[in-house]
Amino acid sequence: MKIQVKIDQHTYTVEVGDLNARPIRASVDGETFEVWPGEAAAPLPAVRPPLPASPPPAAPPYRAAAGGYAGVTAPIPGTIISVAVQPGDPVVPGQELLVLEAMKMKNLIRATYATTIASVAVQPGERVTQGQRLVEFVQGN
Repeated sequence: MKIQVKIDQHTYTVEVGDLNARPIRASVDGETFEVWPGEAAAPLPAVRPPLPASPPPAAPPYRAAAGGYAGVTAPIPGTIISVAVQPGDPVVPGQELLVLEAMKMKNLIRATYATTIASVAVQPGERVTQGQRLVEFVQGN
């Protein structure tokens, strides 16, 4: 599904992949993101046989190369609703890190690989911009 979304004076081209897959892959102006919908949502009716679950990618886009930034940045501008982790917490793939509200939708930001939280750069109620650092991981994890 491909749609145009206008926020303030900027129009984004948004493409959403298979809604039954986990994670759902979405692209905003050509940049791809993984979206993990909340567990409480009812499954969508199957139009075709469901695809087998695939493991998280070995190197997600926000995992740093040697010496670079290892953490999560805001995929879109919005407001932080809640933070579920704190420095020192170990996390596993799929674990909720925080909730970012944008365009009246709550987006669960999840870990895509096992690591340890080094720092949390945001707090509930804070407005963030696209690309802003949210959570930093311990280097070498």
